[in-house]
Amino acid sequence: MESALTARDRVGVQDFVLLENYTSEAAFIENLRKRFKENLIYTYISSVLVSVNPYKDLEIYTKNHMERYRGVNFYEVSPHIYATSDNSYRSMRTERRDQCILISGESGAGKTEASKKILQYYAVTCPASDQVQTVKDRLLQSNPVLEAFGNAKTLRNDNSSRFGKYMDIQFDFKGAPVGGHIINYLLEKSRVVHQNHGERNFHIFYQLIEGGEEDLLRRLGLERNPQHYQYLVKGNCPKVSSINDRSDWKQVRKALTVIGFSEDEVEELMNIISSVLHLGNMQYGGDDGGSACITSDTQIKYLSRLLGVSGTVLTEALTHRKIIAKGEELMSPLNIEQASAARDALSKAVYGRTFTWLVNKINGSLAYTDESNKNSSVIGLLDIYGFEVFQYNSFEQFCINYCNEKLQQLFIELTLKSEQEEYEAEGITWEPVQYFNNKIICDLVEEKFKGIISILDEECLRPGDASDITFLEKLEDTVGSHPHFVTHKLADTKTRKLMGREEFRLLHYAGDVNYNVNGFLDKNNDLLYRNLKEVMCMSENKILTQCFDREELTDKKRPDTAATQFKSSLAKLMEILMSKEPSYVRCIKPNDSKQAGRFDEVLIRHQVKYLGLMENLRVRRAGFAYRRRYEIFLQRYKSLCPDTWPNWQGKLPEGVSTLVKHLGYKPEEYKMGRSKIFIRFPKTLFATEDALETRKQSLATKLQAGWKGYTQKTKYQKLRRSAIRIEAWWRGILARRRAQRRRKASDTIRRFIRGFIYRHQERCPQNEYFLDYVRYAFLMNLHRNAPKNVLDKSWPTPPPALTEASEHLRKMCMQNMVWTYCKKISPEWKHQMEQKTVASELFKDKKDNYPQSVPKLFVSTRLSTKMAQLEGQHQYAVPVTKYDRNGYRARPRQLLLTGDSIVIVEEGKMKQRIEYGALKGISVSSLSDGVFVLHVPSTDNKQKGDVVLQSDHVIETLTKVAICGEKADNVNINQGSITFALSQGKEGVIDFTPGSELLVAKAKNGHLAVVSTQTSG
Repeated sequence: MESALTARDRVGVQDFVLLENYTSEAAFIENLRKRFKENLIYTYISSVLVSVNPYKDLEIYTKNHMERYRGVNFYEVSPHIYATSDNSYRSMRTERRDQCILISGESGAGKTEASKKILQYYAVTCPASDQVQTVKDRLLQSNPVLEAFGNAKTLRNDNSSRFGKYMDIQFDFKGAPVGGHIINYLLEKSRVVHQNHGERNFHIFYQLIEGGEEDLLRRLGLERNPQHYQYLVKGNCPKVSSINDRSDWKQVRKALTVIGFSEDEVEELMNIISSVLHLGNMQYGGDDGGSACITSDTQIKYLSRLLGVSGTVLTEALTHRKIIAKGEELMSPLNIEQASAARDALSKAVYGRTFTWLVNKINGSLAYTDESNKNSSVIGLLDIYGFEVFQYNSFEQFCINYCNEKLQQLFIELTLKSEQEEYEAEGITWEPVQYFNNKIICDLVEEKFKGIISILDEECLRPGDASDITFLEKLEDTVGSHPHFVTHKLADTKTRKLMGREEFRLLHYAGDVNYNVNGFLDKNNDLLYRNLKEVMCMSENKILTQCFDREELTDKKRPDTAATQFKSSLAKLMEILMSKEPSYVRCIKPNDSKQAGRFDEVLIRHQVKYLGLMENLRVRRAGFAYRRRYEIFLQRYKSLCPDTWPNWQGKLPEGVSTLVKHLGYKPEEYKMGRSKIFIRFPKTLFATEDALETRKQSLATKLQAGWKGYTQKTKYQKLRRSAIRIEAWWRGILARRRAQRRRKASDTIRRFIRGFIYRHQERCPQNEYFLDYVRYAFLMNLHRNAPKNVLDKSWPTPPPALTEASEHLRKMCMQNMVWTYCKKISPEWKHQMEQKTVASELFKDKKDNYPQSVPKLFVSTRLSTKMAQLEGQHQYAVPVTKYDRNGYRARPRQLLLTGDSIVIVEEGKMKQRIEYGALKGISVSSLSDGVFVLHVPSTDNKQKGDVVLQSDHVIETLTKVAICGEKADNVNINQGSITFALSQGKEGVIDFTPGSELLVAKAKNGHLAVVSTQTSG
């Protein structure tokens, strides 16, 4: 902790006890603000942990963080919930004393999350086995179940716990968690039937509706819409952005299985939850006499099946009240208002008792059954509502704040007790501390016969017309003179303006709270009509038979009121906490809007006050602000005194005494205990820490200089020795390499010269090296300069001995290039090449526009996609111009080539069909025009003579015709003119002449004149 003091100006102090101005609330809040802005949400007040909800995920809860805090002294690391958890665990293990961690704060401050982090820490860091792992899993999985049934969305918190929870975690002698037990306090049952605007009912209702399977909802008679249920619409908040009900439902179902719920138990539990929704939808009407009657038979049918009771009996119980007068039972009809109240009372009772059964069921699964092990220890977790002050405060806030008064009383007593015990153990004189003792307020609430609870019970039980107003009047008469009690009637003029006539004010330790008495008597009585209990006792639902005991019907004793039950359970809780060593976690909500990074000073000042943090700090600082064991203090600060640096050889107290005298501590600034030094003022510690920080610089410089000198000298000597050895070794290597290269070079030159002399003789030892070299040189030259394609005819000149081999290699190279080239040709390209070959044979050097067609690929159609689809199946299609036999008028047509014929069509309509067998020949000019003639037999009655056509792709078209009709030998290329047959034995002539532009027209001599350009293709 001391290591963080150097950054205190930026991030504040980690322990409020070290605040110089510890009585200033402004200084306290400013320290909180500094740490909050740096995402440091945890701060100590001695051993008390103050936690500020960051409203965002911080990367401080990983397994590495858990290991960092595991087994480490409380003050050696920065404040954290894990440090508090580990400190309690180690104290339990070493001192063999039960521990408890008390978590408090208002709704939304992060109490539930804090308890989850503690459970997760124990689950990860404690020893484990298969049995222990099962317990760990059940401890962790109990949270989502209890949150689903006991938490709800409120205006202040989307996951607010609406009950108090105390959980005991049982550990065996090895320190492994082996069991647990949960006690719940004051479930807010009224939420079942009513929610304020912007709030929701308990999570489980929405989870069931949103996440339940279709088959399950059908069996339960539910619809997947919360707006259809009266108990879920009053808050007008069915959806919450931060809550995923469907995902939470899956988690709850999984958790129920892990905890040990059978499928039958889950089904019966869901039957009860859905029955509460159906109760809320029950509608009442009135008869002529004003008595209530149920108008919705559907709900009764569902309730009868879900609750396992008779529909007739349930209907009567919900509309009548059983009265026992003079030993006789009478059924008195209820009016609509009374019947609605009875229905709501039943809903609250069923849900409240089911929640208690649920907690008991979880306790059964967590129970530690090994009776042979008597050395088990316990750590308790108390997650309970903090002090509440609303605009409208009712019975629930009265009980909650009474609970906080008791906890504050316990907190101060235990804090003072632990301080006093530490002082006495160290032999330091204890100085009495002045503090506000809130016992007077606790007595005002709980004192027998004269306390507020006793007066409330008396008013609930007395005969006559008791009401909330008579209860208020009774309070004024009985405790009106109490200094911490005020009503509108007893208050001064100024206070009356701030109070209603139906309110009383209690002056709590945390501030003044006005309580409205409306509903106090009804909520305290918490009664259920006898006949409704009888119906529930007859239920076939196994859970309800455990919740509603038949002994209640025969027990003539009136049950305790809600306030008395709470008072008794609180007294038992105090006994539990007093028997354990406590640790405290105080949770603070930084703002009401749940925004990350926002620090609302007014809200936080309010919480600091009602959490009693300033009072706690004042008690802690009443004596000495700082205390540490001698060995820790001396180890940290020994460098500040020459006599203790670097090591102190004598006794620890003497070493610490020498050190503080050297530092100039005044006698009133510190005290020496038996094993610890106590420092009264934080400024004394800060001055020591600042001196240590300065000393660290000089020590670091000196250590660095000495170490650098030593390391550099050692490094230099090592390098020098290494360099000498390497140089000697390397010089030898280089000399041997040079001699070897010279010998090798001289041998090579000698063999080369000898071979050159005998080069013309047969192969012999004298020339074999030279001849091999000549062959090698040729082959390497060939490798570097071999032809790269079939058109490259170059070839290196071979030596005489390799002439024959060179020819073989040349042929093989050419064959390989040809094979490689052919292998790369695709089927499409091969087909294209075949067509181009036919075109070359037909038109090369014969027709002028052939060269322009060579680089252009032939295609299967020249028509548009739409037109091609219209023309149907074909092998080739091209737009052409047909010239009539009479007048040579140009007609746009499409030429199609099918498997057996040439088809000429006009926009999908066939005009002429020429079978390939009937095609006598094809005539075309040698010029660059696109005119050609298809010759047909004159004896064919189906044809009217030869066909004169013009195509912009004449080379492609005639090649396709020649291939499809196998007419390559029938293509005639004419010079000057073409004669063709007309109908009735007549003949026509086409005259071809070169010109500057393409022109096709009828000439004066009756011939078809075609003027051809030199560039068409």
